Amino acid sequence: MAAGSAGAGDGRVVVGVSGSLASLAALRAAAHTARESGRTLVAVLAWEPPEGEVLHARNPDSAWAAACESEARARLDRAFDQAFGGTPSGVTVRRRLIRDRPDRALCALAPDPADLLVLGARAATRIGMRRAAVRRRVLGHARCPVLTVPAPVFPRRERRALRHAVAGDFVASA
Repeated sequence: MAAGSAGAGDGRVVVGVSGSLASLAALRAAAHTARESGRTLVAVLAWEPPEGEVLHARNPDSAWAAACESEARARLDRAFDQAFGGTPSGVTVRRRLIRDRPDRALCALAPDPADLLVLGARAATRIGMRRAAVRRRVLGHARCPVLTVPAPVFPRRERRALRHAVAGDFVASA
């Protein structure tokens, strides 16, 4: 192994989670990479109040912020349930909720060149445009390698059905 390259157990695998199909694909890829390399998987869901930090600072409401944080925690837990049916086995997992912009949160959690940042990538849509901006900012500021994982492509009819599917729908029946 060359000097300065990441070996087994060096660094962490940091993955951005939003709950989208692209982020679920990134979460699965990150878990696989962490398991294979012996690294810790750090799953990050960055959140901000819906009205934004500036408006929230003008009229702070701790109950509203707590409700937003609780919803973010539920989204992170749901992502693990949808991707794995719970916490994946064979890998050390750290779940992190961070009140910040996603790009800043991800880059701050992966400052070491031995870390690996994993992001989901999907086709450009109105929602996908914001995530593409996050991806561009991460790629511009990351101090470690960044792996982008494409979202699975499904026909429209199947996408609609998959939105309502749960992990149990994919368990093989005996």
